[in-house]
Amino acid sequence: MTLFTKTAITAVLSAGIIATAAFAESHSDKALEDAVKARHAQMQMISYHMGILGGIAKGETPYDSAMVDAAAQNMAALAGMAPASMWLEGSEQGFTEGSRAKTEIWSDAAGFEAQFEKLGAGALAMVGAADAAAVGAGMGAMGAACKACHEAYRGPKN
Repeated sequence: MTLFTKTAITAVLSAGIIATAAFAESHSDKALEDAVKARHAQMQMISYHMGILGGIAKGETPYDSAMVDAAAQNMAALAGMAPASMWLEGSEQGFTEGSRAKTEIWSDAAGFEAQFEKLGAGALAMVGAADAAAVGAGMGAMGAACKACHEAYRGPKN
């Protein structure tokens, strides 16, 4: 084999390796960015349903048992989403655009998941709430779970 042929083969193989690595990196970046977008959507939906329940608890919205049950059940479903598809390691704050996730999410995965479990349990306890006062009483457990999670696992705004 001539020196030219060896050099050409080396160049082609090197280009292929570099292209593959660049594709893999851009693909993983997209997966991380998509995961952050999905988390944001989950949090927006939690906030939306929390707003419905909070409005009823504060008397800003008339008590409606069907609405309370629907919002509470949706909150429980959102809190029960499996974290593996949205909370990808490497998508923490400082590494992925828009993320405020702290590394503690992965180093203390059990604690992180426990906060979602508390949120879901608090939401399910509200199903069948007899009146606005009962909704207000149930908001405490959900609010405490949200606060504890944000304090431990969410970084500051950039």
